[in-house]
Amino acid sequence: MVIDVTDQDFEEKVIKSALPVLVDLWAPWCGPCKMVAPIVEKLSNQYDGKFIFCRLDIDENPQTAAKYMVRAIPTLMFFKDGSAIDTVVGAVPERTLQTKIDELLQPGV
Repeated sequence: MVIDVTDQDFEEKVIKSALPVLVDLWAPWCGPCKMVAPIVEKLSNQYDGKFIFCRLDIDENPQTAAKYMVRAIPTLMFFKDGSAIDTVVGAVPERTLQTKIDELLQPGV
């Protein structure tokens, strides 16, 4: 399941998460975002209980997008232990995201 987050609850749902988090920063008018959304949804089911998947509409939540200097969408940000540790920009294949998720699930990363 992909959780919608906002500027108001970003810290609670993402930064304070005990599990690693993937945040899909998107907008309704973005074509490539619509290509990435089903991949994120599929991965959220595959990694249920191990990884948190969120999405943030940058049009409705500009503060978070500005804070993380999002210049293009889709931007997929990976958070672990409260810190942004990796970013992927653009529509990428499912395998690319799987590899990054698997890396973050390794002990000591």
